[in-house]
Amino acid sequence: MHCFTYGSLMCADIMARATGAAFDAQPALLHGYIRHPLRGETYPAIVAQAGASVTGRLYRDLDEHALQRLDAFEGGMYERRTVTVETPAGEHLAAAAYVLRPAFAHLLGDGEWDFEAFLRHGKQHFEAAYLGFSRA
Repeated sequence: MHCFTYGSLMCADIMARATGAAFDAQPALLHGYIRHPLRGETYPAIVAQAGASVTGRLYRDLDEHALQRLDAFEGGMYERRTVTVETPAGEHLAAAAYVLRPAFAHLLGDGEWDFEAFLRHGKQHFEAAYLGFSRA
């Protein structure tokens, strides 16, 4: 299974720590979703929205163990959903993506989450706060 990431997991080092392995990755685009910051957090969430698109990274060929680790890492606010993403070469591929559950929609902030700002200001805090999770 491929996995589309759109937030902190776009960083290969964070993805490798979360999954326990390194995977080939490339840019990808997810249509029909929008990305927002979450209030009080350095990471974003996506929710369905017609006409919107989210840029991210597609990691290829994750095994079941890596996906189980991601399920634990993402926690109960997100559900793993199968989506279709588009690569720069025009491929349309099925991939897992972690989508915010509707019960947590009240946590969405305004505007678009900014990956470059995350790299400059949020990544170090994120790593300290979230990469010590219990690994399966």
